[in-house]
Amino acid sequence: MSILLEQKQALIAGDGQLPVKMAENAAKNGLEVVCISLSGDNYKDLKKVCSKVYSAAPGEVLRIRKILQDEEIKQLTFLGKVHKGLILRRPKFDSRAIEVLKSAKKLNDDQVMLLIVKELESIGVTVLDQTLFIKNLMIPAGVLGDLKPTDEQINDVQYGYTMAKEMGKLDIGQSVVIKDKMIMAVEAIEGTDKCIERGGKIAKKGGVVVKVAKPQQDKRFDIPAIGLNTLRTMKKYKLSVIAVEANETIIVEQDEVIKFANKNNIVVMAV
Repeated sequence: MSILLEQKQALIAGDGQLPVKMAENAAKNGLEVVCISLSGDNYKDLKKVCSKVYSAAPGEVLRIRKILQDEEIKQLTFLGKVHKGLILRRPKFDSRAIEVLKSAKKLNDDQVMLLIVKELESIGVTVLDQTLFIKNLMIPAGVLGDLKPTDEQINDVQYGYTMAKEMGKLDIGQSVVIKDKMIMAVEAIEGTDKCIERGGKIAKKGGVVVKVAKPQQDKRFDIPAIGLNTLRTMKKYKLSVIAVEANETIIVEQDEVIKFANKNNIVVMAV
């Protein structure tokens, strides 16, 4: 189903280059992007492609609402990683955020994001599919680099895919690390890179990373994504393969990722 886009779009941006790519693509299509930045790591890049960039903490719901209302925003995209550890270590929740969180039966990712979507809808803002402006970054099935997986690695990928889907069904995480058909690590609140670190330390060498979309994936948030930092972590902890779900995963800086993988003998594939 196609959607009629407003000329003025809002972006709530977490870490990384994905929010920047979204803003660039929207601007190329003649749209104005107003950004609310929840992170500092891409702030300068966002300033180059957005008409305005505001800063806010994830828990400043009243501030975010006011910005959206003042800017007369009707459509919004979430992109970029918001590290839950940061929220736990340095919570900054206003009175409305506390009310919203108290209404949750559990504080897993999907439940919290659905409450946020409902909050935005209450002020007339529609949250869009995350992939709408970055479909060119979605990966089809196949091996992306020069290095092909061995039969043993393919077996681990198949097992890891099944296990990752089960973890996703429970809304625990989207990634697992496998070696010799044994689970080394399962992603939880700490995120993919820390899962890779834990799994790599146990596997010692040659582990396989599998990252998938949740079976109940809501494309308005939490679309699986990997980038150069993912592969750098794999190199550090001597993991050999990363497999992502085809047509459901975003790879940021694809050319650089493939170049890095080829140079460091890492298999990158989509299944």
